[in-house]
Amino acid sequence: MAMQTDVKAKSLAASGAISDTRVRVRGMVVEPGGSAGSVVLKDGGSGGTTVLTINTLTNGAPFNVVIPAEGVLFEASAYATLTNAKVTVFYG
Repeated sequence: MAMQTDVKAKSLAASGAISDTRVRVRGMVVEPGGSAGSVVLKDGGSGGTTVLTINTLTNGAPFNVVIPAEGVLFEASAYATLTNAKVTVFYG
């Protein structure tokens, strides 16, 4: 039987917390900026452990990041560091 959780979404235009509790990130929509950039997801706040990095192209089209199975687990909390990008994160 598959894991069942409620899925929430958080949109960020600047670096910030996705959740301050244990969560699994299920997917993202990334909107690149005017120059190359990245979306870096960290476990444990802005100074936490980097778990996932997505690099972006200059003036690229928005794209989906599909994370398979139960998603990526963030034990303490989930935080996004954004460089020249915006993101909507789906988590639960």
